[in-house]
Amino acid sequence: MSVPAPAIRPAGFRTSSLLLPLLVAVVFLVAWHVAVKTSGSDIFPTPWEVLRGLVELAQQGLLLKYITASLFRVSWGFTLAVLVGVPLGLVLGWFRPAFVAFNPFIQILRPISPIAWIPVAILWFGVKDTAPVFLIFLASVFPIAVSSMSAVQNMQQVYLRAAQNFGLSGLPLFRRVILPAALPQIITGIRIALGVAWLVVVAAEMIAVNSGLGYLIIDARNAGKRYDLVVAGMVMIGLIGLLLDLLVRRLEKFDEVRWGYGQR
Repeated sequence: MSVPAPAIRPAGFRTSSLLLPLLVAVVFLVAWHVAVKTSGSDIFPTPWEVLRGLVELAQQGLLLKYITASLFRVSWGFTLAVLVGVPLGLVLGWFRPAFVAFNPFIQILRPISPIAWIPVAILWFGVKDTAPVFLIFLASVFPIAVSSMSAVQNMQQVYLRAAQNFGLSGLPLFRRVILPAALPQIITGIRIALGVAWLVVVAAEMIAVNSGLGYLIIDARNAGKRYDLVVAGMVMIGLIGLLLDLLVRRLEKFDEVRWGYGQR
């Protein structure tokens, strides 16, 4: 029996995947400029004023400093959340007694907004990097743990039966079957958690520290009402969030993960 060759997407598809987002971005920027000029607002900036604000921040050396500070906090908090959330979710998903014991506790903590933890984080850690790292960890660990837990619990039983027919059990079964089968859903949970983490670091930086993109926004508003810098900070947050999501999506390209996604 011949095996069909994998489908190769045409060059036109790849070109349109670049041109269409660029076209939407251009339309959005034009509409933004026209809306500001039509309204006669002297407060909300135009795209050109925002670009000049970004250039000003870059020339002062603040833009790179604030981006680095925010990424540093997200990297630490999110990495800790992955290291804790994935193993915790896998264990709770596989061992029923552990799930029964700890799931209610997780479901009580999970709905509490990370923003509500800000006063507690400042009380515990003070106004320094540890506070936002703690908040990012809290915001990320529960989505990762729940997605990992659900991935194991919803795994197709045919995988387990096939592995057991080959005599796999214990740790080899977990490593060679359960973890690979759960990876696609775990990656999805990690993507969601990273978006939440990036939201939380901005909110935390507005209150708990004196650097980062969140601090840039609140400081620009308070110091002379520089709304061009406020929107510039918002733009950078969105662009970096897009880049982070693209980086996580690269994990889906690995052979160990790709088979779990539908191909279109």
